[in-house]
Amino acid sequence: MFKTRDLVLAGLLLAIGIILPTIVHLTGISGAVFLPMHIPVLISGFVLGPMLGGIIGFITPLLNYSLTGMPPAPVLWIMLAELCFYGILSGLLYRNMRMNLILSLILSMIGGRIVAALTLLILAKGFGITMPPLMTYVYGMTVTAIPGIVIQLILIPTLVKAIDN
Repeated sequence: MFKTRDLVLAGLLLAIGIILPTIVHLTGISGAVFLPMHIPVLISGFVLGPMLGGIIGFITPLLNYSLTGMPPAPVLWIMLAELCFYGILSGLLYRNMRMNLILSLILSMIGGRIVAALTLLILAKGFGITMPPLMTYVYGMTVTAIPGIVIQLILIPTLVKAIDN
């Protein structure tokens, strides 16, 4: 079903998805600032398509949690949904629908944030937790991540083009 090259690249991106957050956490900087797990997942969707992108997006936070305890359990569930969606949507938009790379990236980033917010809402309702308005979370999540968003907008298109060539 998958080419050997794709599986090797998937393994490499999965490994990067574990190593990069570990390095960021060793510096004492929160992963919410630089979004180190997002980069390899988005790249996997762009380069490997929605199926492998979604799989890598789902496995990456699980492996990180199993190996390092990060992201912490409440955030893990949100990131599982968010990163899986990143991998699927980036692959669908760029590979399947042949959309422009930058536009695909921006729409994938927005879509992932929406899925994260909806997952938070579902979890809060499910556990009976009262939370501030959802837009407060979305705003905070976005403002905190501005450095990571800028890095993604610069780094991901460059790496995708390099891998594709």
